Amino acid sequence: MNWEQLLSLRRQGDKGKRLRIEQDDTRLGFEVDYDRIIFSAAFRSLQDKTQVIPLSKTDFVHTRLTHSLEVSVVGRSLGRLVGKKIIEKHPHLKEVHGFHMNDFGAIVAAASLAHDIGNPPFGHSGEKAIGEYFSIGKGQKYKEQLSSKQWQDLIDFEGNANGFTVLTGSRPGIEGGLRISYATLGAFTKYPKESLPKKPTKNIADKKYGFFQTDKDFFQEVAADLGLVPNKSGDDIGFERHPLAYLVEAADDICYTIIDFEDGINLGLVSEDFALEYLIKLVKDSIDSSKYKTLETKEDRISYLRALAIGSLINDAVTVFIANEDAILAGEFPFSIMEKSKYKAQMQDIINLSIDKIYQSREVIEKEIVGYQIIQTLLDKFITAFDNNHNGTASNYDALIMKLLPEKHHLNKDNLYERLLHICHYISLLTDGNALELFNTINGKKGV
Repeated sequence: MNWEQLLSLRRQGDKGKRLRIEQDDTRLGFEVDYDRIIFSAAFRSLQDKTQVIPLSKTDFVHTRLTHSLEVSVVGRSLGRLVGKKIIEKHPHLKEVHGFHMNDFGAIVAAASLAHDIGNPPFGHSGEKAIGEYFSIGKGQKYKEQLSSKQWQDLIDFEGNANGFTVLTGSRPGIEGGLRISYATLGAFTKYPKESLPKKPTKNIADKKYGFFQTDKDFFQEVAADLGLVPNKSGDDIGFERHPLAYLVEAADDICYTIIDFEDGINLGLVSEDFALEYLIKLVKDSIDSSKYKTLETKEDRISYLRALAIGSLINDAVTVFIANEDAILAGEFPFSIMEKSKYKAQMQDIINLSIDKIYQSREVIEKEIVGYQIIQTLLDKFITAFDNNHNGTASNYDALIMKLLPEKHHLNKDNLYERLLHICHYISLLTDGNALELFNTINGKKGV
């Protein structure tokens, strides 16, 4: 892979190539990506989606929106720092093509901003609830009518693949979705493969999948334009990662490790003494002890340590990336960046404590159980109504349910797989609060 190709400004529907040297620096294409994402309805809905604590009313707990904004800030720093070194190493990128270090930061920031845009309500349990509706729930009846890859898309419903649909999916009058640059789409796609074969190797790019069968053709167009390295044979589609996808992943890893931990501390799920013991290992080389001693509140002390910890991890991630740039460009780096971090053990200690004290806390478990019931009920009602409406067998009840489906989702889908995926996509775009309100309406719990 080569950087000139990887930094493609092309967008869906373009007939020719967009050249960086011809770009208006006051309205750079990669920055337009960021703007389009942040003004999208799907991004706004993240303000009412779970990061750690579902349906939490606590003001200092992160939502998917605040998490995504923070990941984009870390991603921008990672991209700029890496971009500076890449431009120094490959000066023709600037001298001939007009690329700047900030281009790298803009791409990673935009892709990081969107990294959770396809996640359903109620966190990762939302993905599992959708998948289990088909694998062990009422949706099992559709299996025989679908191909193996279509079925795998549903039983392993993946927020990353759904996010690709959010960014690129067309509907009447809205061709190409948000029309994001191919460079940003490449950086966004952490798992550039289809759902089968499932985890064929230990390569980090094969851990999950990054696009549904409906988006396969377009993703191949993006991959070809970027020059991604194919790594599958026969009828199976898969590629090595876009190099900047490693930085998007690193930004997310850094933020959820440190900031979810901070939420747990502020909620009282993790004691401050524990926090100090774990965080100090990340900041011992940069902490200003005299300044730290002036901080009087737990929140201020933890915030200071969090900022230093993120700084340490950013600098180390950049070091790892640059040291392995040649292998990454060759498609021969099957690891995440943080897996090779000198702080790997310390990060894993924090994650293990977070799993024990936060992710498996009673409040989280109770809300995830509620989320399962909500999502599977909504799926069953809307899939039944949508499918019956298509087949001309809709009951009056189905017709009423269809009236709850927003107008933009009333699309003709002749293919069963596309109908099922369409409703999954609709449910995935609901906020936690929207989903709860719809559930209460359908179950007669809302005042009439």
